[in-house]
Amino acid sequence: MAIHESGENYLEQILILSSQKSKVRAVDLCAALGFSRPTVSVMLRELRASGFVTATDEGGLALTEKGLAVAQRMYERHCLLAQALMAIGVSHDTALEDACKIEHDLSEETVSCLKAFLAKMKSEA
Repeated sequence: MAIHESGENYLEQILILSSQKSKVRAVDLCAALGFSRPTVSVMLRELRASGFVTATDEGGLALTEKGLAVAQRMYERHCLLAQALMAIGVSHDTALEDACKIEHDLSEETVSCLKAFLAKMKSEA
């Protein structure tokens, strides 16, 4: 399965939750993403079948190496975009919300240029 925006969001959210909790469960994803249990179950089944997520011995969710790579890539983009948006005056909450909307569609060239631009801004500050 090629990973799509919704799958990327799930993987990114599992990464975020795993930094906050010792065990990430499907119900945690429901609460974080605002989706019903059946909706989350369907997506998790697809992510497991595609090798992005696995179940832990304790009954939680874990990212596979493949899933972790996607999640980290999306989270990095999210943080980068939010930082850039806040640098131009966008409020914190709006920047986080907007970053989530556009993180999936950026080219690697744009991401690279944003990184360089923000690094230059920091060094000049």
